[in-house]
Amino acid sequence: MARVHGAKNYLFAGSDAGGDNIADAMTLIESAKLSGLNPQDYLADVLTRINEHKINRLHELLLWNWQPVNTS
Repeated sequence: MARVHGAKNYLFAGSDAGGDNIADAMTLIESAKLSGLNPQDYLADVLTRINEHKINRLHELLLWNWQPVNTS
């Protein structure tokens, strides 16, 4: 997975692992933006659904396949 630029911003993440976690999160957020998604809506929906989602259908939650749940 490509890392988001700004490595100097991660110097004060507390640890190397913390910096890696921040970089992964920022990559996911920026990828959602590039895909035309609202990162907050995407992450909130996926984190709500993933526990009950069938394992053989996890591909549906990937950025390029994700569809929000119809709430109407």
